Amino acid sequence: MAQKDTSEKILESYNDVFSDIVNVLLFNGRQVLAADELEDEAPRSYYKADGRLHEIERDVAKRWKNGNIRVACIGFENQTASDPDMPLRVMGYDGAEYRAQLLSDNDTENRYPVVTLVLYFGHDKPWIGPLSLKERLNIPREFEPYINDYKINLFQIAYLTHEQVELFQSDFKVVADYFVQKRENGDYIPSSQELKHVQETLQLLSIMTNDHRFEEAYNTDIDHQKGEASNMCEVLDKVENRGENKVALLMKKLFDQNRIDDAKKASENEEYRAKLMKEFGIN
Repeated sequence: MAQKDTSEKILESYNDVFSDIVNVLLFNGRQVLAADELEDEAPRSYYKADGRLHEIERDVAKRWKNGNIRVACIGFENQTASDPDMPLRVMGYDGAEYRAQLLSDNDTENRYPVVTLVLYFGHDKPWIGPLSLKERLNIPREFEPYINDYKINLFQIAYLTHEQVELFQSDFKVVADYFVQKRENGDYIPSSQELKHVQETLQLLSIMTNDHRFEEAYNTDIDHQKGEASNMCEVLDKVENRGENKVALLMKKLFDQNRIDDAKKASENEEYRAKLMKEFGIN
């Protein structure tokens, strides 16, 4: 999952998408956070331990400002699987930001809150990991009253309601709709909603589903190079057509070499078909 951590153009990093996600998931669609009130926060923070400098890296982070006053720092963490240590990780991210405020000499009067949203994209099964620090720790009964708890703000994208999905106004609506449909039906019927950030939407879907056809569809689409808008209906048509064209090319090559048995087996066996495509350099 290193791709989603290092890509600076991931869909969620756009202010319109970032604010949309926060407004829907935290405020039920109320327009509390405006896109033009956000500024990029360096996703990396550092701390010193054992005489060495260690790095903590968020997926996406932004500061919410009202004029020159920082109101809050908000971060996203993307997950495709449950992580039992998520409360500890979130506590580390948030703590690093509070530590940075403590060490800052610029504005000692204005201490602002840090909020982390954990976005879970699994659709095969719901999140099963701990939702708080106390759930993760083995705490002796005598110490329990003295241990401070720390909860995570978990949002299971595939388990949002249709009403919640409809509240999104950015390209993230397409992403949420995809995961909800995959969980409910095992299939996806695309909407005609136009995409503003085509490459980044397909990139996020490609990474979170491990289905690289989404990204391939963008890379082979001349229209996007012209800056024209697109929607998921067009994208999936291109994915399907590209797949059909690859199979047709494979069959032609096999028939040209009189490999009839291979052609028959390839038409029935997807794994064998992929092996032959690799052999012929069809990608």
